[in-house]
Amino acid sequence: MKWSQTLIPTMKETPNGAEIPSHIFMLRAGMISQVMAGAYAYLPLGWRSLHKAINIVRDEMNKTGAVEIFMTALAPQSLYEQTNRVEAFGNVLIKSTLVRGGAKTPVVFCPTHEEEVTSIVSQYVSSYRQLPLVLYQIQTKFRNEERPKFGVLRTSEFTMKDAYSFNTSLESLNESYNAMYDAYCKIFTRCGVPYLPVEAESGPIGGDASHEFMIPAANGEDDVVYCPKCHYAANVEKAEIGETEYARPADAVLKEVAELPTPGAHTIEQVCKFLKAKPKKVVKTLIYDVDGTPVAVLVRGDCDVNENKLRRVLKAEKVELADEKTIERVTGAPVGFAGPVGLKEKVKLVADPTIKEMVNFIVGANKAETHLVNVNVDRDFTVDVYGDVRNAILGDPCPHCHEPITMENAIEVGHVFKLGTKYTEALGAKYLDEKGEQQTIIMGCYGIGVSRIIAGLAETSHDDHGIIWPVSLAPYEVCVCPVKATDDAAMAAAEKIVAGLEAAGVDAILDDRDERPGVKFKDADLIGFPVRVTIGKGLADGKVEVKWRWEEEASLVSVDSVVDELVGQLKEERDTNARFYAAKNAKKN
Repeated sequence: MKWSQTLIPTMKETPNGAEIPSHIFMLRAGMISQVMAGAYAYLPLGWRSLHKAINIVRDEMNKTGAVEIFMTALAPQSLYEQTNRVEAFGNVLIKSTLVRGGAKTPVVFCPTHEEEVTSIVSQYVSSYRQLPLVLYQIQTKFRNEERPKFGVLRTSEFTMKDAYSFNTSLESLNESYNAMYDAYCKIFTRCGVPYLPVEAESGPIGGDASHEFMIPAANGEDDVVYCPKCHYAANVEKAEIGETEYARPADAVLKEVAELPTPGAHTIEQVCKFLKAKPKKVVKTLIYDVDGTPVAVLVRGDCDVNENKLRRVLKAEKVELADEKTIERVTGAPVGFAGPVGLKEKVKLVADPTIKEMVNFIVGANKAETHLVNVNVDRDFTVDVYGDVRNAILGDPCPHCHEPITMENAIEVGHVFKLGTKYTEALGAKYLDEKGEQQTIIMGCYGIGVSRIIAGLAETSHDDHGIIWPVSLAPYEVCVCPVKATDDAAMAAAEKIVAGLEAAGVDAILDDRDERPGVKFKDADLIGFPVRVTIGKGLADGKVEVKWRWEEEASLVSVDSVVDELVGQLKEERDTNARFYAAKNAKKN
């Protein structure tokens, strides 16, 4: 391929609105082009890298015995109504109405395909002899992101691999789950992205066990809890907190409760600023609707309630913040001033154990623009239920070894679930067992954000000059640069090298532009081609310069042997990413 024959619109300056490295460099390298907020077109270089990720995903999925299909991106809304996910997804679900012959059909743009694949299996699978079965696809998904940002990391339209296992027993489901888990590890290793499998919540998908695959990154929007000692890892929404005996100090002096006016102080930050206190001296009281009944939940001011944990502690089906009317009825005050002392309606008090050790703390007074100070548990109010109902924070004890945990930002790139029978029950996916009795199929679900692999790599593998691609995902593996495009001998040598590389299966591009060498070199580094072959003065001695993107020094190689040397080196690098990983490890150290 010649540079002049394709579309590579590189940019010197950072585009407006681009904030993080992956977004900046993918735009500047001419890999993507924004169509509107949350929607990007892949230009030739970006499309090539995306397809390389797709091919790795497909290869590893096929090795597990999974079978590829291709489902529709448009589905009847009635399918999602049968599983109650129209409400669960809320505004994230993109809906429309088709009008045909005067009849209206509500449809959705599929955010995931559990409903459609289960419907297909319910039609064509009827016997235990057809199971287990794993179906997968690589397809475009649609979600109405409220705040699309960070380039292709958070968009309304994205490429995803989703797989679904159909099993007759929990043992069989575990086998499918483990096979997918292992395949994901191989996929991300081959792609060259750093990854961390973490325990996770299932969210609106449903199910009772799941892991997320995270790329640790400073700009990641997910918080990951990690124990450096035993390597326990979990999404903050799922992370457990090690048991600790919390108790008020025996010598604590309990002061008299006082009511203080706090005009305009509705939030923890505002209260702390007004009263000159730290968040650890405040107890937040939030009123939740738990299966239709109001419940007051108490956590320390520097912590957040974890609704999934709260649901499990109370063995509830549905947990959500109460509406404003309910809060005012229970507390007698506007939103922002709730407290455990003097509630107008008797409700269950649920608290995180950390408040047991707090002394003379601040709470809302259940009165507009007012707070109470010097409040103490047991003396001033009684907790009905203690339980782990908050998100883990830095320094909490690990649930396995009790050492202090750390926190990392990360990008979610994959997720695996044990779904059970949530969808097969709702959509009637049954089979006849060995005794001829009808049973419900058990499901698993396994997703990878393929477009996030590309962005995650660019986010974690770059320098001041641009992206640093591993050979496995690079749009082209080798960029051949004649210093002077007007030099016939240099161009002839370049064309011969490119032809030799391509004949050996290497993706190579010839920078045939009539540009200064500095422009060509900067563009090559910006895009991040793994190898640059420069043809200049050394050609008179039969030499060309070979430089790997992540190595400081270049080497001189015989023009007659450069193709054979690079073919061998690139084949090994495709299989192992050894040079790439060695360079990254050296940079860390």
